[in-house]
Amino acid sequence: MALSRRSIATKHPPAESRPTVVILPGSIPLRQYARDLWHHRDLFGVLALRDLTLRYRQTAMGAVWVVLQPFLSAGILSFVFGRIAGLATDGVPSFLFTYVGMLAFGAFRDTLQKSSTSLVSNAHFVSKIFFPRLILPASAIGTSVVDFCVGFVIALVLLMTSDLPPGPALVLLPVWIFFVVMLAQGIGLLLGSFAARYRDFAHITPFMLQLVLYASPVAYSVSAVPDRYLSLYYLNPLVGLLEAFRWSVLGTPFPSAGHLGYSIAVTTVAFVVGVVVFEKRERMLADVV
Repeated sequence: MALSRRSIATKHPPAESRPTVVILPGSIPLRQYARDLWHHRDLFGVLALRDLTLRYRQTAMGAVWVVLQPFLSAGILSFVFGRIAGLATDGVPSFLFTYVGMLAFGAFRDTLQKSSTSLVSNAHFVSKIFFPRLILPASAIGTSVVDFCVGFVIALVLLMTSDLPPGPALVLLPVWIFFVVMLAQGIGLLLGSFAARYRDFAHITPFMLQLVLYASPVAYSVSAVPDRYLSLYYLNPLVGLLEAFRWSVLGTPFPSAGHLGYSIAVTTVAFVVGVVVFEKRERMLADVV
């Protein structure tokens, strides 16, 4: 019996000697949080791949929706703003102008929507498993970037068939899409950290995105905005980023240094604030999600 007890003690060490992780509300040191993110880095790829796999699994047309959605949106918006309203598109065909704008705005919209709902839609993970919750909204970037890349290949085909081949400015395209996604992620983190407790944000976010679409130069040029409204219009940080994005693809006018600098500054602040607020609220999310 003594041998048996020693064998059991070896296999099952006393509870006081086992490592224990205690999760408490509040903030943790930045170094520890970064270490936790790195330790769970494989989870980011797993979640992103899961979203890509499941997104169109039970649809009849599958991944065709990745191309069809921006095409339909661009067609409707270009007809309304280009043909009916007759708003300027900087000399670029209305459909092509709108389609390129929808690519950037689509990356912004998809990243923000998925980031803001990532905690609620993955409540079974949040309430049962310990890992840095920031991985959930961050993994939403994967599907948005893949959709953008597929849509951009179609844009290149449209450019070539329209005798508007992209110029050297195309090399800066990753910079502008990086800031667009960064802005969406910052806002999504902020909304997502409160959406876990207040489900009203799930209804507010789509409405807000619809307003931002119309208040951004997606289907029309900034030159179509009356001068007396330009100062108010440029408060939208997406304006400078979308102008720069379209400049890289279509060669349309580049935004002024002041407007672009403002957009980048607001994007940086939004991202930092979103990460800080999300991290501070992270430890209490499991109790409310």
